[in-house]
Amino acid sequence: MKYVVCIPDGCADLPVPELDGATPLEAADTPVLDALAARGEVGLAQVIPPGMPPGSDVGNMSIFGYDPAAYHTGRSPIEAAALGIDLAPDQVAYRCNLVTVTEDGIMADFSGGHPDSAQAAEVVEALDRELGGEVSFHAGVQYRHTMIAPADWADAECTPPHELSDQPVVGPRGAAGPKLAALEEASRSVVGRFGLGANRIWLWGQGFRPEMPSFRELHGVGAGMVSAVDLVRGIGVLTGMEIADVVGATAWYDTNYEGKRDAALAGLAAGADLYAIHVEASDEAGHEGNVAEKVRCLENWDRRILAGLVEGLDEMGPWRLLLLPDHATPLTTRSHTDDPVPYLLVDSRADGPGGTYTERGAASAALAPGHSLMGKLLS
Repeated sequence: MKYVVCIPDGCADLPVPELDGATPLEAADTPVLDALAARGEVGLAQVIPPGMPPGSDVGNMSIFGYDPAAYHTGRSPIEAAALGIDLAPDQVAYRCNLVTVTEDGIMADFSGGHPDSAQAAEVVEALDRELGGEVSFHAGVQYRHTMIAPADWADAECTPPHELSDQPVVGPRGAAGPKLAALEEASRSVVGRFGLGANRIWLWGQGFRPEMPSFRELHGVGAGMVSAVDLVRGIGVLTGMEIADVVGATAWYDTNYEGKRDAALAGLAAGADLYAIHVEASDEAGHEGNVAEKVRCLENWDRRILAGLVEGLDEMGPWRLLLLPDHATPLTTRSHTDDPVPYLLVDSRADGPGGTYTERGAASAALAPGHSLMGKLLS
């Protein structure tokens, strides 16, 4: 038996006026997904536990079967793991976004114009050279980077920048707030020299290294994943999953959909029991408020991943598939929410009750804890 987990990041949504009150899942042309839903089980999952921040760290931890209430310590230490940073007990990791804030204090772009990763790395190297010492800066992907600081810098309340799109910025509070604010202000003179869309850094998502059992220890099977996002890859690193690298895989609309699909099929053919495919594009479209792109992302999932994925799985033998986002990212709010999301479970050997994979199609289903779905997939 082979298992696949498909994660179209942030794809769940609310009715969109530009789509005549439909959601992107309802509006998109997805014949393969529709056929899978007609033979599978459509349900509703609470991937973000009550009281926890609605981020991809919490949501993806749930999807991989780890109860965030037990294992989550913060977003950035997961990303640090993906970068090969082994956090010491007396260190705290912060997410370091390259952002664009207007002169009058409005968060114009939490992603700093989506700089090229190589260009961004030059900025981060300069930050470390000129502002490092007690802290250190480490380059990640595009606008997503990491800062490591002493443990006593952890006492701060920081607002995720994607929750402030087109709104006045709210600086860090708490005991470490002044230190963080001073670094953010000092970063202007560094970031501004490079001619990118970004003009400063934003520090948030801090945490200490989490202690997590391996995926095999927890679930009894060997697993791999393919993702261009360090936050998701970091969960794989911390839990001993195989991490596939794909040429052309990005965390943006231009990602290599086919390459991710083929990497998953190759990993399964090479002996992995389970493979996860994560695509960030639909989440970015939600944050951008880009209706057409969010619909297009879902259609790309259908024709560029699911179509060939099902064909490839059929050639291997029996398989089961779980598909769901890690959270909702509504186009109308341009931010993550903790709303329940629809999930789809398909077994190649036996038809389920059938349904429609949309928010409304799952609305009447019983609510399942997100971290319970991996066990349901593998049962």
